[in-house]
Amino acid sequence: MTGHVPPVQRALAMHRERWGAPDVLSRAPGRVNLIGEHTDYNDGFVLPMAIEFDTVVALSRAQRSSPSTVISEVFGEALLDDEREPIPTAHWAAYVFGVSHLLRGHGISIGRWRCTIATDVPVGASLSSSAALEVAMARALLHLAGESWGATATAELCQRVENEVVGMPCGIMDPLISAGAVPGHASLIDCRSLDMGPRRLPDGTVIAILDTMTRRELVDSAYGDRRASCERAARWLSVAALRDAELHELERMPAELAVERRRARHVITENERTLAAADAMEAGDAEALGALMNAGHVSLRDDYEVSGPALDAMVRIAHASPGCIGARMTGGGFAGCAVALVAADAADDFAGEVQKGYRAVSGRDASVWLSLPAEGASLIDSIERHTA
Repeated sequence: MTGHVPPVQRALAMHRERWGAPDVLSRAPGRVNLIGEHTDYNDGFVLPMAIEFDTVVALSRAQRSSPSTVISEVFGEALLDDEREPIPTAHWAAYVFGVSHLLRGHGISIGRWRCTIATDVPVGASLSSSAALEVAMARALLHLAGESWGATATAELCQRVENEVVGMPCGIMDPLISAGAVPGHASLIDCRSLDMGPRRLPDGTVIAILDTMTRRELVDSAYGDRRASCERAARWLSVAALRDAELHELERMPAELAVERRRARHVITENERTLAAADAMEAGDAEALGALMNAGHVSLRDDYEVSGPALDAMVRIAHASPGCIGARMTGGGFAGCAVALVAADAADDFAGEVQKGYRAVSGRDASVWLSLPAEGASLIDSIERHTA
């Protein structure tokens, strides 16, 4: 992207202008989920990949006499104090506070600190901007404390931030892929064992991320209702989680649990599709993978009811555009992004047709990004080579 200043340089420039050189730079990517939606909190299977958009944290120690300070290029400045009342959950800095606060609960603290944050991950677009921020922050604080945690432990902490501090009852997929993605690969994640199995995209394909430019607030949405419906269905079926249920068992559910039956049907069939998609990737079968993505969108739209008019329109337009092999909504739903598997040699034409078609039906300008699977979170080893 011509003229684009990478987030590492932007975070570093902000930090130097305010406080001088930071002690540590860390980065974590956003993610797009290829298939396996709303299955992670049901102990199921997901198949996400890290994308080539990062959140970068520049962090240094501060004097004990003042609260910790965080500056975001998007949201502004906030003061945090772990020893007093926590920041309100609706505040953007609750994600940063939560990481620091929960690390203190593990006996890990660097005292007062100050940090600057820059990101290329679009906020609220279903590309996991919050997990990227949490993971990048955790990596920076752990490094400054002389600690080294693996991807799984880091992801579990960041999931707790969402669940306990922010109040979002999400699963572990987002922080785990942000923390542990293998470069060049998506990952089949077993959300019960937390095992990650790398999978390559079929040869000659690329992932297109299709931003409808609509946004939602998951904490205030029907996300929690969907999770509660799944838990009710699991209890009725006498299973620990819907991952353990069989499709034929849903026939026994009474009429008054019709909504729970539909939600469970999505989860059970989506787990099956996700495992089949991983097999298709292993075999290099792009057509099979695309067909499974298409079926996943129908299930999310009709059984789980988390799509929306903009997402459905975007998926229809993607299907009609050159080079499209499969397309579906991605993320929590209701708004945000769709994802498409596209023939690499038609990707530019695909992007242009999607943008033109979406503008015609919605009056909005869509953003279309092409991405190969990116690397999970890391420390940036040389501050000096990044010019402000």
